[in-house]
Amino acid sequence: MPNDPVHAVIALGSNLGDREGHVRSAVACLADLPCSTLIAVSTIRETQPEGECLQGPYLNGAVLIDTRLSPRCLLEALFEIERKHGRVRGKEQRWGPRTLDLDLILYGDMTCSEPGLVVPHPRMHLRRFVLEPLAEIAPGWLVPGIGMTAGELFMRVTDGSRPRDEGLV
Repeated sequence: MPNDPVHAVIALGSNLGDREGHVRSAVACLADLPCSTLIAVSTIRETQPEGECLQGPYLNGAVLIDTRLSPRCLLEALFEIERKHGRVRGKEQRWGPRTLDLDLILYGDMTCSEPGLVVPHPRMHLRRFVLEPLAEIAPGWLVPGIGMTAGELFMRVTDGSRPRDEGLV
């Protein structure tokens, strides 16, 4: 566990059942994480799903926390919150509908790639539904491995110069 708190960003989304209830409950669970403090919550916005799976719209947002949990412990806590909301990872269609999706997007200035844990999230720079709430709560965060701020990345996906999925992470 880190001695000093580390800023971390968690993206959240829901498009099954009581979407708003799942998102609100998830934020409350994140606020109750051990060794952690909730710093900011973005506006929750409705977004269209990406990918080829037919599904309804999502509610998406992001939270900023200070945490002393290691990235792996934080990820396990996120999975537990998802389970409490009815999600069973591994038994669902990839990029398909879900009651709750919690992704560890950023953890300080750390870059990490190990089985089951990649930080920064490997596709965050391509996803407006991640970048918009991230730019709202932490626009100046310099994304490790990319060398651009959250605000700059968001501007790239909104101005049509969407970055390619190669060479950035």
